[in-house]
Amino acid sequence: MESNRIKLVPPSMELQPEMLDAIQFSQMELSEFLPWVPNALSDDDSKQATKQAIANFVQFENELRYSIIDKQSERLVGVIGLMIRDLSVPFFEIGYWLRSDCVGLGYITEAIKLVEQYAFDTHNAKRIEIRIAEANAKSRAVAERCGYRLEASLVNERRLPNGRLSNTVVYAKTSCR
Repeated sequence: MESNRIKLVPPSMELQPEMLDAIQFSQMELSEFLPWVPNALSDDDSKQATKQAIANFVQFENELRYSIIDKQSERLVGVIGLMIRDLSVPFFEIGYWLRSDCVGLGYITEAIKLVEQYAFDTHNAKRIEIRIAEANAKSRAVAERCGYRLEASLVNERRLPNGRLSNTVVYAKTSCR
């Protein structure tokens, strides 16, 4: 999948070192809301996670994780995942993160549009959600910019990596096709 500026590529061992570098470079910002970051900082853990992501992709289960590549520089700028929640609906969830030095440049907005088009057109999705820690204003702005509607605030639904209890907001886009 690609737009004029980015391409989304399946997980690969070839991109694993660049992925690890991006996580390490951005760990302070990412670890504010993403609990998996401390478990993704070593080469061994990163390789294992990449192998699992490849298996999920091949088997079309759990999460389809795509690397977001800037086409001009060929640089990995982040990751977007399409989580398979219920294929009988079909219902998916989108999750994403960016390198700290790539935030605010529109990469995630472009990637969401590509992934949601894939889900709606190829898999006949009826529902796509984006679940966000309530305090994550940047991520909430992305969901709203992409046309997702705030449906719910789940009170005390998650614990942030710093240990504080947090609400989760649920944004969704649906299709009646």
